[in-house]
Amino acid sequence: MAVSQQQTDAELLRLTLAGDEEAFTALYRRRQGGVYRFALQMSGSEALAEDVVQETFMVLVRDGGNFDAARGSLAAYLYGIARNHVLRAFDRERSFVRFDDEAEDGFEAPHENLVARPDPLGDLTRAESVEKLRQAVLALPAHYREVVVLCELHEMSYVEAAGALGCAVGTVRSRLHRARAMLAEKMRGRRESQPTLAGEAEASGEAGGASAQGQAFRTARCYA
Repeated sequence: MAVSQQQTDAELLRLTLAGDEEAFTALYRRRQGGVYRFALQMSGSEALAEDVVQETFMVLVRDGGNFDAARGSLAAYLYGIARNHVLRAFDRERSFVRFDDEAEDGFEAPHENLVARPDPLGDLTRAESVEKLRQAVLALPAHYREVVVLCELHEMSYVEAAGALGCAVGTVRSRLHRARAMLAEKMRGRRESQPTLAGEAEASGEAGGASAQGQAFRTARCYA
């Protein structure tokens, strides 16, 4: 049976468990990027993220029969597996790996003719905002970090995130609320510790901080 782009994750998994290598390849190509980004955003380590992807799909092939579509999406199931591997890595290392300067290597710049209005200062500001947000997310305790990564960066619903994390929807909601407050405080502290640009308005206050945080999340999704 030929594998189709229109086949659902559940259908591809069923074929994979029946020994269809083409179905596994299609499923891997469809979902490995999200699993990699989740592990990278949780750990800051490219090497760990690569290991987590391999481990996650090995577990899927071995234990994929445990997946129940009635309990959530396959993507959430994969994130749940990946999360367990990331947390085990944290337990082993007892430290968090921070993003290094090479984390963004590999992104290919668009051709200059495709850029309508070059804005080097704006691009630099956005890049710095994304990096600051990443560092702030990495500094969160793991149980807050994971809800931010899933709900804010991967745009999962509370229900999907709860399925991936194996907790109640209310727990996801309360942790995300607390995590957002912690991030706002961290981002505010970073801004206050640096000199402001000439002419920058000081009257923006809390509303401006919240708006900037929301913009940072939207920008981070684009770069994720």
